[in-house]
Amino acid sequence: MTYKMIVMMGGQGVGKGTHARRLIERDGYHYIEAGAILRSLPSDSKLAQIMARGELVPDADLFELLAEKFNVKHDIIVDGFPRTIGQAQWLVKNFANKFDMRVLYLNVPENVMLERIQNRVREGGGRADDADSAIVRRRLDNFWKTTVPAIDWLRTAPGIKFSDVDVSEFDFEKNFNKVLVALNSRNSLAH
Repeated sequence: MTYKMIVMMGGQGVGKGTHARRLIERDGYHYIEAGAILRSLPSDSKLAQIMARGELVPDADLFELLAEKFNVKHDIIVDGFPRTIGQAQWLVKNFANKFDMRVLYLNVPENVMLERIQNRVREGGGRADDADSAIVRRRLDNFWKTTVPAIDWLRTAPGIKFSDVDVSEFDFEKNFNKVLVALNSRNSLAH
């Protein structure tokens, strides 16, 4: 049996976590959130100290940490990884032959991302740094500069299925139905 790996990609506020939670409830996927894994490391660990300085965790360390999480025999949803072309290439090279890998790019214009982030802050949810407009701007700039090229590379990567899903509506159920259509579409996703 080939297990599924759904890779949720998109900018801040697009609903990766919300859609992932609904898929987990509906289909029993295991959830792997790269950021949560990194944030759960002991504060005195080498990687936690790197993050505390505001630096990116080196790919080799991140790969070692995630490879263990990906070597499983069940369906998984991955959120927060990959963020760079090198990470995307590593993921495809090492796991496309072990999983039925589907990349879902939850595509939303930046103005909608900003509005959703502001709504999260008003509603008391989201990340602690969502309320800091300079940090939000930096995160969005990093998304456009670093993650979008990885998404573009994945569009034509061998051995995976890719879907660009417009989830910019403010009706979650409509957006979730688009996600389900993308997941169930066999021919239009394959490269």
